[in-house]
Amino acid sequence: MGKSNVIEVHDLKMHFPVRQNLFKRNSGDSLKAVDGVSFSIPKGQSLGIAGESGCGKTTTGKMLLQLYEPTGGTFHFNGEDVTHIKSKKDIKKFRKQAQLMFQNPFEALNPRFTIFRSLLEPLIIHGIGTKEERVTLVKEALERVNLHPAETYFEKYPHQMSGGQLQRVVLARALIIDPIFIVADEPVSMLDVSVRAGVLNLMKEVTKSMELTTVYISHDLSLIQYMCEQTAIMYLGKIVEIGNTREVLANPQHPYTQALISAVPVPDPDQKSEQVNISNHVPSPINLPPGCHFQNRCPYAEAICKQEGPELKETTDGHKVACHMVHDKNNLFKEKKIVTV
Repeated sequence: MGKSNVIEVHDLKMHFPVRQNLFKRNSGDSLKAVDGVSFSIPKGQSLGIAGESGCGKTTTGKMLLQLYEPTGGTFHFNGEDVTHIKSKKDIKKFRKQAQLMFQNPFEALNPRFTIFRSLLEPLIIHGIGTKEERVTLVKEALERVNLHPAETYFEKYPHQMSGGQLQRVVLARALIIDPIFIVADEPVSMLDVSVRAGVLNLMKEVTKSMELTTVYISHDLSLIQYMCEQTAIMYLGKIVEIGNTREVLANPQHPYTQALISAVPVPDPDQKSEQVNISNHVPSPINLPPGCHFQNRCPYAEAICKQEGPELKETTDGHKVACHMVHDKNNLFKEKKIVTV
């Protein structure tokens, strides 16, 4: 593992056993939520994971936080193998360094706790500071997320605050124990459009100043473009394209990435963009098609796509794609490829 990488996963898998009925525990089948993903994230950088609902992006995030134990592959965190940590002591040590920013701020906080109590809780759990020092830490955490003056929020309850304020509190709670890694799962999807930009700017500023390594999980490519240095596109449990965000979004090479980008509305009636039409419904993750998982929807699929699953290979510096047609120098795929806007 590279010394500068906080996160490094190799062939990570999460397969859930499928019950045949209420009385039989396992039918022998498995739902392949994540089916062999590999990537690394250097210290202080961010990775955006995008894809349709059910692609495995949230499950990947949960494995990175030890909320799910992987069924295969390896996961190194800050130089240590944490794939199958078991002891409460090791899990607690890991959780102090890795935090989650929840999607829904209205459900992320205990409605019976004041804001002060919600931020105090992680300090108590991890034994940080004296009673007086904890009050100072809570105040500093609220001020860090631009909730001024901090003391005026101490005795408030979640229902007394707006969605934007609550998401700032959720961010403050994640940061108060000084982690080195954060997973933000759809961090602004539940917020009004008018406050999203402010929350994102705050997150970008705070994560940069604290040199946090971050994973953003989102279906919103514009959010990932703004927040992340790297982007991974997932489809049915696999990464189909990964690389520098600007390169992936400006020069998408996998047909699925192209389809996602072409579906983004362009706020200019005079600017035309070619749509990539993908056919059929998304296959079941329990009964995946042979070969490439995308072959039954891909407009460029050929015989090899139905026989062999493509490997994630580098096309340009740091830009990797899992597609037979991209790596076959004799095919006409590049002539068919859309020009994105």
